[in-house]
Amino acid sequence: MTRYARAADGVHIAYQVFGAGTVDLVFVWGVFSHVELVWEHEAPAHYLRRLASFSRVIHFDKRGTGLSDRPDRLPTLEEQMDDVIAVMDAVGTERVVMLAGGDSGLLAILFAAAHPERTAALVLSGSRPRITSAPGFAWGPPPEEWHDLMASLAEEWGTGITQVVAPSQDDPVSQAWWARLERYSLSPGAVAQLWEVIEQTDVRPVLSSVHVPTLVMHRSHDPFADVAAGRYVAEHIPGARFVEITGTDHPGWGSGADTELDEIEDFLTGTHGDTHSDRVLATVLFTDIVDSTQHAIAIGDRRWRQLLADHEAISRSELGRHRGQWVKSTGDGILATFDGPARAIRCAQAIAARMHQLGLPIRAGIHTGECERMGEDLGGVAVHTAARVAALGKADQVLVSRTVVDLVAGSGLSFTDRGEHALKGIPGTWQVFTVTE
Repeated sequence: MTRYARAADGVHIAYQVFGAGTVDLVFVWGVFSHVELVWEHEAPAHYLRRLASFSRVIHFDKRGTGLSDRPDRLPTLEEQMDDVIAVMDAVGTERVVMLAGGDSGLLAILFAAAHPERTAALVLSGSRPRITSAPGFAWGPPPEEWHDLMASLAEEWGTGITQVVAPSQDDPVSQAWWARLERYSLSPGAVAQLWEVIEQTDVRPVLSSVHVPTLVMHRSHDPFADVAAGRYVAEHIPGARFVEITGTDHPGWGSGADTELDEIEDFLTGTHGDTHSDRVLATVLFTDIVDSTQHAIAIGDRRWRQLLADHEAISRSELGRHRGQWVKSTGDGILATFDGPARAIRCAQAIAARMHQLGLPIRAGIHTGECERMGEDLGGVAVHTAARVAALGKADQVLVSRTVVDLVAGSGLSFTDRGEHALKGIPGTWQVFTVTE
């Protein structure tokens, strides 16, 4: 039976729960998603039944797809993480195995890194950390080749594109079902927008922050994602296990499905020990009052203390509105964390606007990376990076790292490239952007 969970912003997410296993497993569909129609084709139905033989399966249509609400724009990864949590809460489960195929692996990787307390394990099939090739990542098509392919597929959308993603299922019956699945999942215009968002997303900086048991599987002849991209993912997630499966299809439920299901069942046996870690992926926000010493001298100690108290009250108020976590005051600024970078940016903008009205301009720096919990405090390179990024800003500016830009694709936020910078005490150079929305 299909039910609906309601996300924090009121969007309804269609989901189903089935199976009676002791493991709770969230299966994340990709571009092709319709929780009812998938049961009408034997290949995905067999895959789901096998999963249900050893787990309680929870699958859902991401917002904008299938039976879920379709807002005016497609969701960011941050909003998709919120939807996962909404479904988990509706079902009444605290920790799950995240199973994702293809491009939905981008969401699953980010979720596992940002929410290790709710992720028992991570299983990926045919996933890659980004779509197109880039410096340091050669296992994707050049951007122009990707654009041409996506334009061609959007033109053919709704007719069955099995020959591109699942060659072994290119028979008339399968193709007719694929055609229906495409039409029921997304419109041609929506799928073109979704592919554009996916192209802008890069989770490579996040991989080393995944600290849950991880299984990475990839077909040897995947026509849509090079097997070397799967190896890259496994090599950059600490302790991940990589399995190459003989097959010619991109979906995990295509050729080689039973081999993949055997690997998943074996992997989940005995992998549910305590995976608590003091390290977690977070988006870090630093704010800093510009020219604070000069302001303090100009207005005197009493008035300065009052303005600092106003700054803290405003910051705590906006953190509450944007679901941020207060870490500490830094004297003339704050340190806070978020589970999504878009919320961090919106919060920083709101704090800056309110502080400007008080005649006390701030600058803010934001970076997403691995942090170390130290009691109620927070440490690690990501914290220092956010602080150094903030130091490059001017009054009323919000600056972010390249990592943040790569994770907010589809959010509607705009950025201006500030170029490469050496950040004091942090190796290498860092590309920094100013938020210009």
